[in-house]
Amino acid sequence: MSLTDKAIERIRELIRTGALPPGSKLPPEPDLAAQLGLSRNLAREAVKALAVARVLEVRRGDGTYVTSLQPSLLLEGLGGAVELLQGDSVALRDLMEVRRLLEPMATALAATRICDEQLAEVKRHLDAMREARDDVERLSAHDAAFHRAVVSATGNETLLALLEGISGRTLRARTWRGVVDDRAADRTIAEHEAIFDALSTRDAALSQAAALLHVSNTEQWLREHLRLSGALPSGGGEAEMTLT
Repeated sequence: MSLTDKAIERIRELIRTGALPPGSKLPPEPDLAAQLGLSRNLAREAVKALAVARVLEVRRGDGTYVTSLQPSLLLEGLGGAVELLQGDSVALRDLMEVRRLLEPMATALAATRICDEQLAEVKRHLDAMREARDDVERLSAHDAAFHRAVVSATGNETLLALLEGISGRTLRARTWRGVVDDRAADRTIAEHEAIFDALSTRDAALSQAAALLHVSNTEQWLREHLRLSGALPSGGGEAEMTLT
């Protein structure tokens, strides 16, 4: 572990133990360095690194504060990391597997917690998908918003942040699917209608099954398309494929 990593860990320990709770202001740099037994340079580098990670917020002319430490904030960087995987077909396949593991369970949980207002929001995006049947980009955007509204209904911010983190990558997969498969829109809308109908009855098992069928169909299509396009050859290395 480098000296900078050790400095970062010491500040994290102060936050974990409650010595620096969310929203609190860090001591001035000289005092912080002395408290941690570090040089000012190491303390400064540690603060910069934790600011990038959204653990700390540097306010010019005011000081450095611990952020709210909300999952949506701390996991914000996940989406950026996922974007760096562009062109990696194996990573895209893995992300779809993660979505298959998480989203059906999230949909089941949503069925037990969703209120009428949240259900109306889900329906609004479903109706928009129907209207955008011939517009792949709009259809994909409301597809993503539909799922976000469903997961939001769970009230679980960590789960929402995790699924939001991979949505940018899988959104491109859904858009690509619409471009190369002119029957995809009808199937996608039908699958979303099934999810909405299950949520409307507050049936967790049925909601989970409908979401699993939808995600599995998308994943199966993606695997087959990558294989046929040569991005997932039967043997040897992996070829790159950029999705639109």
